[in-house]
Amino acid sequence: MEAKVLLRIIRRWAWLGALPVVVVIGMLSLSYRPPEASYQVVMRFTAGGEPAPVLSPDYDRYYAWLTSEYIANGLADLANTGRFAADVAARLAEGQLAVAPEAIQSAIVTDNAQSVLVVYLTWPDPDQAELVADAISATLLEVGPHYFPQMGTIGGVIRQADPAFATRLAPALRVQLLGPLVRLAIAAAVGVGLIALAHALDPWVRDTADLKDLGLSVSGTIPRARRRQQ
Repeated sequence: MEAKVLLRIIRRWAWLGALPVVVVIGMLSLSYRPPEASYQVVMRFTAGGEPAPVLSPDYDRYYAWLTSEYIANGLADLANTGRFAADVAARLAEGQLAVAPEAIQSAIVTDNAQSVLVVYLTWPDPDQAELVADAISATLLEVGPHYFPQMGTIGGVIRQADPAFATRLAPALRVQLLGPLVRLAIAAAVGVGLIALAHALDPWVRDTADLKDLGLSVSGTIPRARRRQQ
């Protein structure tokens, strides 16, 4: 299709192609709200201790590493419980920050890789995120033996490996896919499709170019009558 023919089709049906874009712009202006910012704090802890030698240095070293993996796994499960969240909330209340335990529990995700425990905290406010993270760290360092009495016989059960600080998270993929630019792009694509459909279904001959596109020759045209000037 020649460029001039394509331009003629677009010019003829431009209003139809612009209609979905106008509708989406109107919907965005009425209902769109920017996504709320969220921040994440990543806390890493090393777990383990050195039990008293029983068999031999080689065996003791193996079981010490195995024990540290069990400790990291157990504390990862512990940090997801409601009781742990309640302990963190109580510690925050002592610092004059009231946070519901349910909010803390839902904001914590844990993982462990061998002897390293990782705690992820997602929070809407960066300053509060660091305060909550500090409370989580302090609670985790202190209450481990309380929940697991067998840890009391192991020296230095858990240590924090790096300081906690909040970093802003990128919007979720779902939010990005529903963003204004994506919606406008989809609306523009729909508009192009409507233009193509309208041209394909249009039964009317509107000008001499349409006749030439059908392979017909034009011998003459009747100009539009001009209004007589009074």
